Amino acid sequence: MFTDTLIVAFVSFARTAIGTVVRPYETYRKIADRSGTREFLGIMLLVGFYFALSSVIRTAAFRPFLLTRQFVVLAFATVVTFGFVVAVLWGFSRLFGGRGTFRGVALCWGYSLLPTFFWFLTTSLLYLLIPPPRTTRIQGVLFSIVYLVFSATLFFWKATLAYLTLRFGMRLDLLRIVAVFAVAVPLVVVYSIGMYRLGIFRIPFL
Repeated sequence: MFTDTLIVAFVSFARTAIGTVVRPYETYRKIADRSGTREFLGIMLLVGFYFALSSVIRTAAFRPFLLTRQFVVLAFATVVTFGFVVAVLWGFSRLFGGRGTFRGVALCWGYSLLPTFFWFLTTSLLYLLIPPPRTTRIQGVLFSIVYLVFSATLFFWKATLAYLTLRFGMRLDLLRIVAVFAVAVPLVVVYSIGMYRLGIFRIPFL
């Protein structure tokens, strides 16, 4: 029974994840209305995989205790960050007349971590395979251009999913969504600076 439930959850997560790319509008409407919290399992495993990899990359020698500590710190900070961002978006959306649920916003924002995951994963792998400093020859310039295009594409995907989070998660129109982000983004920036000064994130996992 548990295995069947796990398989169903992963299949549902995979289909929804693909839908955020090919049919984001329809997919996010479904996430806000009908998706179950068990789909968080897929997101958690992806994020956990990245932090395990990141812990190995950032630790020069294989020291299990340090790897475990690094992993726990990153994972805990990410959970706190996720809760903070969802609470800020939900709270300000309510002030601007939003009629959605905290669960709906959390599920929608959870799927918006997909472009974040792919950007961090790609950046970490490139750091491992092609560590800086990188050449200024034509190959290096072409690499930088491709990387910038890739990053811009993921940013556009992230921005689209963030918009749809409030559009369907809180039933807000465009003007009120802009207003929510206008007051929420400065708080998230201050929070991110705090995490940076604590030495947890150079770039927050949002």
